[in-house]
This record gives sequence, structure tokens and C-alpha cells, in this order.
Amino acid sequence: MVDERLPQPDTGDIELVKVLHALGDPVRLQLLAVYADGAEHSCDTCELGLERLHKSTVSHHMRVMREAGITSTRVAGRNRYVRLRRADLDARFPGLLDALLTPLGGAAS
Repeated sequence: MVDERLPQPDTGDIELVKVLHALGDPVRLQLLAVYADGAEHSCDTCELGLERLHKSTVSHHMRVMREAGITSTRVAGRNRYVRLRRADLDARFPGLLDALLTPLGGAAS
């Protein structure tokens, strides 16, 4: 079985307006914080701390983030694994992720 990546914009095609629009939703901002650990995450709503949301809703949020260029999704059989495109976003918009992930009035993590 071969893993595949779902379509996503190339690094140079990631647009700030689309990234900010995608992260304007509190659920997607919460997902950003989860993905910021640098690990690859399954789409399991429990692992993501989103048990209160329907799986299709979480899938929608993940698609919006991927299409904006924030995440990359790997498909392995019936499973999907998501990872933050930290290096691509830092190259394109230096300091943006650090600013978004820093709690108001707090220090960067």
C-alpha cells in the first residue's frame, strides 16, 4: 500500500488572506495548537480533544486548513494523518505562527 498526500498549495502559493481566514475559526485555531507539537496526528476526534464535534465537522475544518496551506494530510489506506506545515509557513510568513500560538500576554511556547 502506497501513502499519498492530499492536494495542497505549494509553499509559494500559500496566501496570507487564506491562512488568516482559515484560522479565524476557534476550532481551527484549537487544531493549530494541537498540530504545533510537530507530530503527525490521526483524524481521531478524541486524540484532537474535539469529542463534542461530529467527525464530518472535524473533517471539514481539516480540509479548510489543508486547502489554505496550513497543514499537510497523508492518506494511508482508510486513515488520514495531518501535520502542520511549520517550515513552509515560517518561510512564507516569518513569525506568524509564533504570534498565533503565543497566549495573549504570555511567552512563546
